[in-house]
Amino acid sequence: MQHFKKDAAQISGGGSTPDHLHFLKPDQFFPSEKPFDGQIVPLEKAQSFPFDKQTTRIHLALMAVLLDTVAVYGGFSLGDLAHWGARAGANTKMIMLLTALFLMINFSAKAFNFHGLCYRVSGVRRSLGSLCVTVPLAVTIVSYIRPQHVPGPMALVAGTACSAVLLWLGRHAVDWTMRYVMPDGPTNKLVLCDGVHRVAKRGELVINTQEHAIYPIFNDPAMLDRIGQLARFADRIIVACPPERRQLWGLALKGVGIDTEVLLPELDALGPLDLQKFDGATTATITRGPMRLRDRVMKRAFDLAVVAVAIPLVLPLALLTALAIKLDDGGAILFAQRRVGHGNRLFRLYKFRSMRSELLDHDGKRSASRIDARVTRVGRLLRATSIDELPQLINVLLGDMSIVGPRPHAIASTAGEALFWDVDQRYWFRHAAKPGLTGLAQVRGFRGATASPNDLINRLQADLEYLSGWSLQRDLRIVLATFRVLTHRNAF
Repeated sequence: MQHFKKDAAQISGGGSTPDHLHFLKPDQFFPSEKPFDGQIVPLEKAQSFPFDKQTTRIHLALMAVLLDTVAVYGGFSLGDLAHWGARAGANTKMIMLLTALFLMINFSAKAFNFHGLCYRVSGVRRSLGSLCVTVPLAVTIVSYIRPQHVPGPMALVAGTACSAVLLWLGRHAVDWTMRYVMPDGPTNKLVLCDGVHRVAKRGELVINTQEHAIYPIFNDPAMLDRIGQLARFADRIIVACPPERRQLWGLALKGVGIDTEVLLPELDALGPLDLQKFDGATTATITRGPMRLRDRVMKRAFDLAVVAVAIPLVLPLALLTALAIKLDDGGAILFAQRRVGHGNRLFRLYKFRSMRSELLDHDGKRSASRIDARVTRVGRLLRATSIDELPQLINVLLGDMSIVGPRPHAIASTAGEALFWDVDQRYWFRHAAKPGLTGLAQVRGFRGATASPNDLINRLQADLEYLSGWSLQRDLRIVLATFRVLTHRNAF
C-alpha cells in the first residue's frame, strides 16, 4: 500500500477523506515482533492530559444538585414570604416535600448527567420540566393526606416563578464555572494517529504514534503501559489508522477501559445510521469501559468504606507482623513490586516481605513453589494465611487497586514456560478494571503458582466473567466468600 488516502477513497466507492485528516506514506511499519527487555520508558509530561475532567464533572454535578435544591427550597420560601408576609413559614413542610420530590424527578429526568450538565439549554429545560411536574404532583399528594396544608394558588404561583428564576440562574452559574475550569471543553479526547496527520483541536490530545514509537504490540508490557499512560484522564479515544491495522489497535486498547472508536472514513459514502461522528468523520465504537460513571463512583465508595473499617481492625495484626519480620532476619518489612494495573498501567504493589532480601524477585520471573528456599520462616506463615497481602489496603487507598477485581500480576509472570500474554491475548482485556485484593478467580480456588497454561486460562475466564457483569452486590458476595479461601492449599 503506497498511499492510504488513495486506498480509502477507493474502498468507499469514490468517497473522499475529510480535509482535517491526511493519510501519510509512512517510512516504515511498526515491527510485528519486539522482545520485551524489561525497560519502562516514561512518557513526557507534555504527552498527557493536565487533569481528570471526569472528576471535575462530578464536582460540577454536585454543585448543580446543591444549587437546584437551594433554588426550589429558596424559591418557594420567597414565594411564601411574598404572599403571606408575617405569616410566612406555615408551609415549611410543604416546601420540604416539594424540594424532595423535585430532586427525585430531576434525577429521573437526567438533569445531572453529562448532557444535562454540559449543555446549559438542556440542563435548564430538564430542571424546569421537573419543576412543572413536581408542583401539581405535590399538591395532589398533600390534598389527599392533609388538604388543609395545601398552599393557596397565589403562593404556589409565586413560589414556582421564584424557583424557576433561581434554577435558571443556578444553571448559568454551573455553566460559567465549567467554562472557566475547562475552557477547552468538558471532555478529554485522545486521538491516536498511526500513519495519519491531524491538527489538534479543542479538547484533543493528538499523538502521532509513529513519531513517538508507540505501536500495538502485545508481547511488550512496557509499550502497553505507555499507551495506558497516554489514556490516563481520557474520556474518549479515537484511532485513525490504515484499515489493516484497525484490528491490532482494537485489541491493544481493549484493556484500557475507556470508550474507544476507530475512524472509518470509507463508510461516509454509505451514510450509516448506527455509528458515531467525530469532527465530521464516521467512527465505529470498538470497545467500552466495563462500568459507567455511576458504577465507578459506587465501587470507589465501597472500597473506601471497606478500607475505613478494615484498617483499624488489622492494624494490631500488621504491627505484630512487622515486628515478626524484623526479628526473623532484620530485613525490610515491606516489599514493593511492579504490577500491571488498570488500563495496562504499571504501579507499585505493596506486600509484607516473605522472602529473603537477597533473593527477592522484583519482576516475578519465578513463581513461589511449595518448598521454596527463598521464603523465610515468618514468610511461610504469612503466605499460607494471606496476611502478606494486607499492605495492599494502602494501594486501595491510593486508588491503584480496588477491594474486588482481577488480581494484578508481575510483568514477567509465566504460565509454564510462556508469558501470560503469549498464552492468551485476551489477557490484556482483564485490565479494563482496577485490580483487586480479591476476585472471582480467587474465591473459585484459582490461585497460587501457574504451572501450566490452563492455570492462567481458568483465572482469565473468571476475570473476564467478572468484568462482563459488575454489580455492588456481587462485590459484596465475593468479599464474604474470600474469608473461606484465606487459607488455601495453593497458598505458599
